Amino acid sequence: MFLQLILVLVVLIPLLAVVLDSRFGQALASRVERRAIEAPADLTAERIAYLEGELERLTAEVMRLDEESQFVHRLLTERSSADDSSRLSSDDTD
Repeated sequence: MFLQLILVLVVLIPLLAVVLDSRFGQALASRVERRAIEAPADLTAERIAYLEGELERLTAEVMRLDEESQFVHRLLTERSSADDSSRLSSDDTD
């Protein structure tokens, strides 16, 4: 039993060294470090609340711009149809 444990350790130690020295090991280590450095939960909650408010504000602004665009489009359509009808009536009188 003791001999098997030593044999497993002898095989796993070099294997672990190769894996940790690889790009995969470096990526894993940087991910673990980032998790340790992350901002506290309350700061994250504040940022989320701020972003949700900004999202609502931007949504309202986009809706307002859409309404303005529809209004201008309607005005231009009415104007062009009125111009066309006035041209047709002036052509009929000639």
